[in-house]
Amino acid sequence: MSSTLLEVTRSAHEDVERLERLVVRDLQREPTNNRERLFQNHRVRNMIDSIISSTHKLIEMYEDKDNARRDEIAVLGGQTATGINVFSVFYDRLKEIREYHRRHPVARVVDATEEYEELLKEEPHVEFSGEEAFGRYLDMHELFNEYINSKFGEPIEYSAYLDTFSHTHKIPLNQKLTRQYRDYLEHMLEYLISFFERREPLQDLDRIFSKVEAEFEELWADGKIVVWEKKGLENGQISSQEPVIDLDYYNTIEEVIEVGPEKLKEALAALGLKTGGTIQQRAERLFLTKHTPLEQLDKRNFAKGSRGSEQNGVTTNSQQINSKKEIALMEAKMQRLCELLRETIEQTKENVEKKQALTYEEMEAEREEEEMPADTESDDEEQQIYNPLKLPMGWDGKPIPYWLYKLHGLGQEFKCEICGNHSYWGRRAFERHFKEWRHQHGMRCLNIPNTKNFNEITSIEEAKKLWERIQERQGLNKWRPDLEEEYEDREGNIYNKKTYTDLQRQGLI
Repeated sequence: MSSTLLEVTRSAHEDVERLERLVVRDLQREPTNNRERLFQNHRVRNMIDSIISSTHKLIEMYEDKDNARRDEIAVLGGQTATGINVFSVFYDRLKEIREYHRRHPVARVVDATEEYEELLKEEPHVEFSGEEAFGRYLDMHELFNEYINSKFGEPIEYSAYLDTFSHTHKIPLNQKLTRQYRDYLEHMLEYLISFFERREPLQDLDRIFSKVEAEFEELWADGKIVVWEKKGLENGQISSQEPVIDLDYYNTIEEVIEVGPEKLKEALAALGLKTGGTIQQRAERLFLTKHTPLEQLDKRNFAKGSRGSEQNGVTTNSQQINSKKEIALMEAKMQRLCELLRETIEQTKENVEKKQALTYEEMEAEREEEEMPADTESDDEEQQIYNPLKLPMGWDGKPIPYWLYKLHGLGQEFKCEICGNHSYWGRRAFERHFKEWRHQHGMRCLNIPNTKNFNEITSIEEAKKLWERIQERQGLNKWRPDLEEEYEDREGNIYNKKTYTDLQRQGLI
């Protein structure tokens, strides 16, 4: 028996309602760890996708573009080609049903409830690299290698890169217009989108990007995008950056040659001109731009694919602006994703710095701990921690290794009178506290500036004496009226206060 259109419609509505109830039941369960939360979100995402798919099918059925639904309803009402005949339609349907069961005698009714209940126990397959640890951290090593090996990058540590990779405004504009930077930005955006969709499957990324694009269009129209100022875009030039070589300082081609072949090549590439040839030819080609606008130069001077290589000799300004606009929009999307993943980025940086102090065995033990079931973890937490040496607790809530305790001298106590006799354990913590708020507050209460001269000074008396000596050496003592206040007698002679008082007492004035 073939399924009728109305039966398919009813079944689709039933599927949607059943999936909606499952979504509610799944979200009512509180996940105990990050893995369960991730699985729950992906289960809900899959069910929502199924609801959307069924809804689209229902919309097509109700639109009834081929009039199949209307014809089926008419047949059920007894309307045939020969007129209304309810009984003939009924017996035709009954005959179809009997014929179906005659051909399929062992057919049984399948209860879809059990099948849908299994969805709540499903553990969706979500691919994360080992570095990502089920969405807890970012794995940006490939992007980091691409950055430090590029012309716009700089040789920095991976932890420092995690702090600065979102600071695209620090990259020079002439580097942003290169193909290498565009590829890097595309790879960056592709990875962040992939990670965000895997980590937060319930977020509507399309809606987020729609809002970003709307805000970007307004700012771009007003010329308020950071670094990409509106001034200079109309003529296809970079307004906020100085040219690589300022030809106003050079009057002859020979003077331009002295700049060097590499500098000339960089300047020609920034203008879209050919960079080949001898140093003399490069200098001549660049010197042409001193008195001739780029739009009026012969197209033979331009590199292939750059401005001037088109049939009209000049790439249109709109194409140049569109290229810049696309790069700026990608940067805006990347900034928005970095805002949404700010906490994850911070956790990634902390994890990288923590791993630098761990041995391979400790990292393996940590990985096994993370993969341990939730019940085992809770049992471990309830057990009393064995710490006979009274060692400080580490990042994992357990005592730090004894060798690390001895290495940093954490058994040595330093007290600071300026900080209210506060104790600092270990030389490193003691040296760091001179720049912290407690010590700075104590120095302000003493009316003494907290400069490098007072490092290692913990006594209030020593700090005051040192400040007095510094004042004497710099001539900053307070004004002394007995020596510096001036008096004048009737004859116009000027004395300080002490001398004037002595002479007056002796009757000489």
